[in-house]
Amino acid sequence: MGASLSAGDSPPEKSIHEFTVKDCRRNDVDLSIYKGKVLLVVNVASRCGLTNSNYTQLTELYNKYKDKGFEILAFPCNQFLKQEPGTSEAAQDFACTRFKAEYPIFQKVKVNGADAAPVYKFLKSSKGGFCGSSIKWNFTKFLVDKEGIVIKRFSSTTQPLAIEEDIRKALGEE
Repeated sequence: MGASLSAGDSPPEKSIHEFTVKDCRRNDVDLSIYKGKVLLVVNVASRCGLTNSNYTQLTELYNKYKDKGFEILAFPCNQFLKQEPGTSEAAQDFACTRFKAEYPIFQKVKVNGADAAPVYKFLKSSKGGFCGSSIKWNFTKFLVDKEGIVIKRFSSTTQPLAIEEDIRKALGEE
């Protein structure tokens, strides 16, 4: 027999749309506002060797597909060699000024460990990586379908433009 839920329990989240996160100014953002959109969720850093290519290509993808139902959700993270040392606002200013990012840059989060952001616990449990579920480095990417289900995970070394075909498929263009 399966485990039954008691009155106070709730089933684990089945969709990214069930989470609320903080924007870079600590305001709540209910991710259900992204229902019906294909999402690329990325842990970003401003001082990484992968920063320039990733941010440049993320902006290119966003500009190409934003009017077709595509959104990028960027979460600054300082867990990898402290390569995102500033505030959440500084991370947003960096991305928006230097790389013309128009997609949301959220509050800095932890993506690994006991105090990892709940949305990252969900993403990692949905799609584990090559060596387990933990995030290995900056710019790990999760592709999420219109219903909020993680469909693919990409490593830090996968360039954003290499994901374009997967994005098109998720948007129903292929």
